[in-house]
Amino acid sequence: MKIETLLVRAGLQKDPLTGSISTPIYQSATFSHPELGKSTGYDYSRTANPTRTALEEAIAKLEGGQRGFAFSSGMAAITSILFLFKPGDHLIVSDDLYGGTYRLLEEVFSHYGISASYIDTSSPEAISESIISSTKGIFIETPTNPLMKVTDLGAALAIAKRHGLISIVDNTFMTPYLQQPISFGADIVMHSATKYLGGHNDAVAGLVVTADQELSEKLAKIHNGAGAILGPQDSWLILRGMKTLAIRLERQQENTQKIAEWLADHPSIEKVYYPGLKDHPQFEISTRQASGYGAMLSFTVKDISLVPVILKNLKIISFAESLGGVESLITYPATQTHADIPLEVREARGITDKLLRLSVGIEDAEDLINDLQSVLEVSDQIEAVRS
Repeated sequence: MKIETLLVRAGLQKDPLTGSISTPIYQSATFSHPELGKSTGYDYSRTANPTRTALEEAIAKLEGGQRGFAFSSGMAAITSILFLFKPGDHLIVSDDLYGGTYRLLEEVFSHYGISASYIDTSSPEAISESIISSTKGIFIETPTNPLMKVTDLGAALAIAKRHGLISIVDNTFMTPYLQQPISFGADIVMHSATKYLGGHNDAVAGLVVTADQELSEKLAKIHNGAGAILGPQDSWLILRGMKTLAIRLERQQENTQKIAEWLADHPSIEKVYYPGLKDHPQFEISTRQASGYGAMLSFTVKDISLVPVILKNLKIISFAESLGGVESLITYPATQTHADIPLEVREARGITDKLLRLSVGIEDAEDLINDLQSVLEVSDQIEAVRS
């Protein structure tokens, strides 16, 4: 089956009693047993819930993995993955990544003896040079958040295999519709399902897919034992959102390409970061390993004074954190998504005070461009008055 069909069929007809097309919401904490020594397969909802099972089976099939797990948030998913490591272990991590992941590693797991080196994983040479005797895993964001750097998954994951590292890929920006890291050799794939998979900014969730039985069994113990599970209501919302992922992302990508090209030609814009632009450093890698370029872009303005004007005056695009929903959102990484990264570290990575991140929705592309045009015109008028 093509992935478009698999998405629509996510959770389809999971109730044999009624044949319900929509997966029922099993709002139950516990389940009765037929008799001593027998179970329906469901005992207590922390361990398993039928609605959550439908979601977990769907994401495992979409990513081509062995087993799926649904967590209460994307950060709960990453936390549970990191529980696979022990004190003294060292991780290689993409340098330009979501600030919450950096915070988790530096402010939580560092206290338990797990260390991380933040490197440019778009460089296979940098990956190889960063491996030391205690290195046990590699955590890759591709494209990265917010500078949209792309890692060559084939090259990076081959290095991980040679050195016996557990490879983890954050596939939030691309989703299994556009990119399937397990097919390149990834051991674990994770998503903030709050974003594109849910798609409507109405549920917080995290999803993980493991590639083999051994990792599945290890993560299953953590999932059940730590208990950061997704409830049935939110599991249903994510399943519902996944059914329209293909058509949403197609529209979002189309819009993003138009906006990226328009911004790249605008005199007030310094630089646009989008893998779909031919001058992007990893354009050819993106074209080879993914079926699209996604719907996230970032850009820097030439004058920092434009930032507050843009954020205050946009009418259609909302100034809000998060991404991947049907509505377009603009974010200021320096004070929002990446605020926990020290200033000197942020700036060294290119996350400057002139950088804005745009999550493009399914609105009309011309309306979105006109919205951006209007705020840049206001900025120009303010600058003219000042001068």
